[in-house]
Amino acid sequence: MGPGLGQQAVQVAAWVGPGGRVDVLDLQQEMLDATVERAGRHGIANVVPTLADASGRLPYEDSSFDAAYLSSVLGEIPDREGTLLELRRLLRPGGRLVVAEVALDPDFIPPARLRALGEEAGLRFEGRLGPPFAYHAWFLKRGDGS
Repeated sequence: MGPGLGQQAVQVAAWVGPGGRVDVLDLQQEMLDATVERAGRHGIANVVPTLADASGRLPYEDSSFDAAYLSSVLGEIPDREGTLLELRRLLRPGGRLVVAEVALDPDFIPPARLRALGEEAGLRFEGRLGPPFAYHAWFLKRGDGS
């Protein structure tokens, strides 16, 4: 969600390999085009762009993703709580959500606030890597639907 110019999305797509796919969703067609172009320059064909707003219902089926990754994006979304609930809907049981935050971002979410948001959305906090001003936090959708 919010791939920017695609640097991270293309790296993830290379890691996933041709047997998997990386869906990128953005509100701006220019960002999706840049991501797909970057993937093409690296010979990567498993990046699938979707033009959509991250607020509200996302255009994917329930339990359709193994993982979701947001890097300095969640704070830009007005309805953070709704977006996390929607991501929970999209994750398969056992799926993971990873959120990266950097304090230089004006929409930075502090770790304790992110943990509370994730848990309020029914995701289980699994851990955090990095200091409070530049970190990755990850959450799990349990197999019981939560």
